[in-house]
Amino acid sequence: MSLNILKQAFQFTLVATTLLLSGGAQAGSLVLYSAQHEQSVNLLTHDFETLTGITVKVRSGEGPELAAQLLAEGHASPADVYFTENSPELMLLEEKGLFARLSGATLAAVPARYNSPEGVWVGVLARENVLAYDTRMIKPAQLPASLFDLARPTWKGKIAIAPADGDFLPLVSAVLAVKGEPATLAWLEGLRANAQIFDDDEGVVAAVNRGAVATGIINNYYWARLHKQLGDSGTHSALHHFGQGDIGALINVSGAGVLKSSHNPDAAQKLVAYLVSSRAQMLLAKSRVDFEYPLHPGIRPDPVLKPFDQLAPPSLTMRQLGDDSQAARLLRQAGLL
Repeated sequence: MSLNILKQAFQFTLVATTLLLSGGAQAGSLVLYSAQHEQSVNLLTHDFETLTGITVKVRSGEGPELAAQLLAEGHASPADVYFTENSPELMLLEEKGLFARLSGATLAAVPARYNSPEGVWVGVLARENVLAYDTRMIKPAQLPASLFDLARPTWKGKIAIAPADGDFLPLVSAVLAVKGEPATLAWLEGLRANAQIFDDDEGVVAAVNRGAVATGIINNYYWARLHKQLGDSGTHSALHHFGQGDIGALINVSGAGVLKSSHNPDAAQKLVAYLVSSRAQMLLAKSRVDFEYPLHPGIRPDPVLKPFDQLAPPSLTMRQLGDDSQAARLLRQAGLL
């Protein structure tokens, strides 16, 4: 296929997306409860507003906190759309019946395994759990084969974690789904004995990079953002990808759904459809801001990321991963919260 034909095809896709979303440039506004990174959300909402003429008012917060707020507000919530970083918050709201069903076209925009079991929210982006390590302190051959190894006494003082970060909860839920409660609690207690504790993943990766600790459990994009900020000369760390279906290679799915109580449901459906469109996904992939994996097929992620088809996550469904309620309880029981 010639370059001109490719360009024409891409332009046609953009025009088709615009026509699909605009519906005659419907006026009105939406309230988006967002637990995604503000830079990414600002990029997307500005583009959506330009395409549709629909104003998006964003209320930002942590995923679990916003989910709890939506539960408390119920059908009186001002929110039209919820967009969050991890599937367990979406599963919680699905279980409580707060989401409206999405269109078949929206759900079909990404592989079904990343979507709601009931078709009420859609996966938008994905991230991988990884182990950041200081390349001056530890050699690749010394890295653990499994996430569970980090709870052994040999790793005492060599690991950093952020158990209060919302991204840590799904990892605990995954361990619980595979190993059961006693083994999960024992693993968490081992981490408590071994680990330096930080408030968030940004703190973990920064500590690893400056040599304060040898390794740290993070989501992949935190390292990519630090590398972008510091450049090659200032980056003294690298990423270890767990393999062979180990829990340490868990894929976290960001997703979005429309609230049943939405005051502008047609526009809310358009916003969620836009988030999984090729236009929005390509915008994120080329942004040098997000560093997550687009879930729309055929959209390549930022080249700093390991190719998505080379990852080896555990085989867990969204339903198996659950709603994080037991994970939070076990973290408290282990003395990590």
